[in-house]
Amino acid sequence: MSRELISGGEYRALSKRGITEETCRKFGYQIGHFKDQLVHIAPYYDDEGNLTAQKVRFADKTFTVTGNMKPALLFGQNLWSGGGRKVVITEGEIDALSVSQVQGNKWPVVSIQNGAQSAKKALSAALEWLTTFEEVVLMFDMDEPGREAAAACAALFPPGKCKIARLPDKDPNALLMAGKGDEIITAIWQAQVYRPDGVVAFKDIKEAARRPIEMGLRWFCDRLTKLTYGRRWGEVYAFGAGTGIGKTDFLTQQITFDVTELGQKVGVFFLEQMPTETAKRLAGKFAKRRFHIPDDGWTDAELDEALDKLDQDMLFFYDSFGATEWSVIRETIRYLAHSEDVKVFYIDHLTALAAAEDDERKALEQIMAEMAALAKELGIIIHLVSHLATPEGKPHEEGGRVMIRHFKGSRAIGFWCHYMFGLERDQQHEDERLRAVTTFRVLKDRYTGQATGEVIYLGYERETGMLYETSIEFGDEAGSDFKDESAPF
Repeated sequence: MSRELISGGEYRALSKRGITEETCRKFGYQIGHFKDQLVHIAPYYDDEGNLTAQKVRFADKTFTVTGNMKPALLFGQNLWSGGGRKVVITEGEIDALSVSQVQGNKWPVVSIQNGAQSAKKALSAALEWLTTFEEVVLMFDMDEPGREAAAACAALFPPGKCKIARLPDKDPNALLMAGKGDEIITAIWQAQVYRPDGVVAFKDIKEAARRPIEMGLRWFCDRLTKLTYGRRWGEVYAFGAGTGIGKTDFLTQQITFDVTELGQKVGVFFLEQMPTETAKRLAGKFAKRRFHIPDDGWTDAELDEALDKLDQDMLFFYDSFGATEWSVIRETIRYLAHSEDVKVFYIDHLTALAAAEDDERKALEQIMAEMAALAKELGIIIHLVSHLATPEGKPHEEGGRVMIRHFKGSRAIGFWCHYMFGLERDQQHEDERLRAVTTFRVLKDRYTGQATGEVIYLGYERETGMLYETSIEFGDEAGSDFKDESAPF
């Protein structure tokens, strides 16, 4: 920075930029010499009309400043009195000249001093003058920094006053040089009132609200589908169960149903199970054989046939050996969604993603927030399993009731998940038939709320390894009445 202002400049047309001499004279934009180099000189004035600084632009597009920029107004602000109908703000001096020129140099146009990175600070300093206009139009560059700066600056103004212009090229001068000055005018008049992300007008959603509600993606259990109205894209579903309760049977049966009955591509992230074992369990659900149990009467030929039939480029596994960080899982999900068109995901279990963190609770809160945002962003369905804390009374493995507070990270899971389910089974019950029955409980229903508290009883057929809905009437602890009137799925 030099404190000495440059003198002896002259007005010329900027032919390479499509700017006329008349426009340069209007803004005092000159060509001169600085340290033996030919440069552009943009004048900056203070609020008393004194020339206080000059922005010097070299041929290689680098800049320096002479004088003192601290008291300087926006570029061109000295030319316009406040209180008009509209003012356009650009990201640079050349763009300000371009916008003014296509309007015949008759209407207020100004530029921020130092690009997008300082835009908010510059407009904050000029806010009193800017708010005297009926409309403020931000015409920043169309690159990411320009768009972000426009959103940040628009928030400075009262609702409805600030608009953001969208250009069909990178900046106003690019349009001027392409002979498309009329598109700059169009962009000014079609500029949209700034609206923060997430805010929608009723008129924008009215037609969508008229559409009839459609049933979502089905569960393998018909009653669960009726209770939840299916599964919807962009949602997260959480399952909690004790050890050995049957959650793996439930998930693998649902995964197989998604692939074979619904034709969905599925991403499987079982972080404590090798993909080969998961593949055997899925093949077992498909063939109704327990391939994961070595001496269960199945043959190698049956396993081969089931594996071949499942191998239709519909299933994708994640081998978690040595890598269970959420950041890795997140990007893998993103890859599968974009590159392989996978829409349904299963993660078992959530707790493993935060196990290495110093503050597990805080880590789970961040993971759940990001997971919910990811599901919405990609339009996918995520099913996740959470480990449970030890309950105060009867253990979950002995039929103890699962509650939301038992989920590790329950606060974050409860906040971000659309549904939460608990699975219970009394593995020590005297009646061996009841030892095989899982109580599937709806703990949270964000969609309608009416399924919360509903219970489904799932029986287990040992010969096929399949879960099926059953009907059980519980009596006293010593001897419950068993009533199984349902056929397996």
